[in-house]
Amino acid sequence: LSRWISAAALLLLVACEPGCTQGGPPPARASEVNWKQLGSWSGHGNTQTESFTSDTGALRVHWRTTNEGAPGTGRFSLTVHSAISGRPLQQAVDRVGEGQGTAYVSEDPRVFFAVVDSAGLDWAFTIEEGVTH
Repeated sequence: LSRWISAAALLLLVACEPGCTQGGPPPARASEVNWKQLGSWSGHGNTQTESFTSDTGALRVHWRTTNEGAPGTGRFSLTVHSAISGRPLQQAVDRVGEGQGTAYVSEDPRVFFAVVDSAGLDWAFTIEEGVTH
C-alpha cells in the first residue's frame, strides 16, 4: 500500500514539459521530482527491449524519429508492457513521420519492457523513472 501511495504522490508532483505528447501529469515544481534513467535504445525497424524495473511506476519517455525515406511514410509506435504477464499496458508514442517529444506513462510499480513497431525511419528513445526525495 505504501508503494501505491508513493507512486500516486509522485504522479501529483510531476510536471509536463514543453512538447509533452500525451496526457501529461499535472503541473508542479520541477525540483520536487528527480528523473533516473532506466534505459536508452535506438535502431531501425521493430524491437523489444530488455526488462527494466520501476519502483514508482511513473515513467517519462523522450523519443525522436529521423531519416524518413519518403515523407509521410515512416511510422513509430512505442508500447510499454508488463514483463510479468507480457500484456501491453500503455501506448506511449504513435507517430507518423519524423519528430520528437516526451510522453508519460503512469502504472503500478513493476518490471516492464518496451515494444517498438516501426518502419521507414530511425528512432531513439530514453525511459526515465520519476522519484521524489
